[in-house]
Amino acid sequence: MRRWWIGVALGAVTLALAACSTRPAGIDGDLVDDWPVMAAPEVFTPAAQTCHTQPQDVGYLGGYAPVDCAQPHRAETLHVGRLTGAGGTAPPEAGSRAMRTAYGECDRAVRGVLGGDWRTARIGLTVVFPSPRAWTGGARWFRCDAHEMRGLDTPNPVRRTASLAGTLEGSSPLRHGCFEAETKGDDVTEMVAVKCSARHRAEFVGVWKAPATSYSAFLKDSARAHRACRSLIAKYAGVPDDGNLQYRVGTIYYHPSEPDWRSGDRGVQCFLWLHERTLTRSLKGGGTRALPIT
Repeated sequence: MRRWWIGVALGAVTLALAACSTRPAGIDGDLVDDWPVMAAPEVFTPAAQTCHTQPQDVGYLGGYAPVDCAQPHRAETLHVGRLTGAGGTAPPEAGSRAMRTAYGECDRAVRGVLGGDWRTARIGLTVVFPSPRAWTGGARWFRCDAHEMRGLDTPNPVRRTASLAGTLEGSSPLRHGCFEAETKGDDVTEMVAVKCSARHRAEFVGVWKAPATSYSAFLKDSARAHRACRSLIAKYAGVPDDGNLQYRVGTIYYHPSEPDWRSGDRGVQCFLWLHERTLTRSLKGGGTRALPIT
């Protein structure tokens, strides 16, 4: 409204000058042809290596208030990427090609910043897109946000006062280790992290990258996941990967949620499990004496 009133006023001045037919030196009678061309509006893009007091599922501009990572926070942007050629009237949804592209880039970038696979530790990954309104306005960025989780079964973000960058280089208290597996029948109800010198029956051995099948097909073929995890156990413990392995040790695995699976996460977390034995040490490199046939 204010700009419209200015426009009308300028039009009136132009008419008055034209009626006078005399102009000061340097005036050509057109008051708008010398205005500089307005630059195209810049689309806001968030910064990487910034921390946030609370995790975000959607990158609303009004909620963007990064803090120094030495200050209390519960999420950290480790990488910011851009989708080229992505269209649509709304940000990508789980399972879309654009989401798989963003998720794959976040996975690679976050592993590089952390110094290891985030799935091997109490670290969660969230891909954050612009708000629907910002997307409509041309924003095509995505944030790769990571957070420390309270536990394997409690993914609640932990408040930190330090960056996650480099935390998985070498040994790290965030890495998965030994667990006391609470069970009910054939189901594992909870995996409680403990020191490997404490009494326990389960231990993390690695991440199996499952094939790109449908989520329902993956769930139906649990035997395949157990076989794959047994192969990781054999390598981890230093025992033969043969038909006798199933008589040495049991397996537990955690798999991605359906939205994450459809978006490209195929990382299955594998654990060795001893149903009738209690351990007070890690079985890494323990060999056949540590894992005898029973």
